[in-house]
Amino acid sequence: MPPTYDCADADARRDGLAAAARAVRAGRLVVLPTDTVYGLGCDAFSATAVRSLLKAKNRGPDMPVPVLVGSWSTIDGLVLGVPRTARQLIEAFWPGGLSLVLPHAPSLAWDLGSTKGTVMLRMPLHPVALELLRDVGPMAVSSANISGSPAPATMGGALEQLGEKVAVYLDGGDSGDPVASTIVDLTGDEPLVLRQGAVTIDEVREVLGRTVLTA
Repeated sequence: MPPTYDCADADARRDGLAAAARAVRAGRLVVLPTDTVYGLGCDAFSATAVRSLLKAKNRGPDMPVPVLVGSWSTIDGLVLGVPRTARQLIEAFWPGGLSLVLPHAPSLAWDLGSTKGTVMLRMPLHPVALELLRDVGPMAVSSANISGSPAPATMGGALEQLGEKVAVYLDGGDSGDPVASTIVDLTGDEPLVLRQGAVTIDEVREVLGRTVLTA
């Protein structure tokens, strides 16, 4: 059975974060709490690790893996350019339930799936996730479930589905009712909401003060 760490306990949290960081750097998979659902994560720059993540979920590269970051500034090194609309949304909703799709920097050596030159980025509002991300850097993170099964709101739910495919499980408690992040595509002429979740379309429009399209 893979090790699990109760992050409500200070000593266990410290040990768990250290174990998770070692696992990520070794190209292995970890389960971590986020502000939406539990996530299955790995080093975003390890193509082998990302393939392992997709295999663990029984998912193909046609559904690219999003990337979580631990700070606003991290995005600058990951994308081709940060438009004003992205800055406005980051300042309003990060950390939180908003994902942004932007053209990724062509120099990056990563393979997140069939991204067509884009990357979906988010900064989660969860202290355990942020601490790990600030230690290891950007992580490819998808919901910690087998594709087609419910996304888990507890570590136990993730463990039940993924078992020994994961090296380390971090238990951050119940995340509550699963709520997906809102996804805004900023690769076109107008912002496009691909999925409404934790942040409403009206909130996005209010921050940007301009037309926002919906898919």
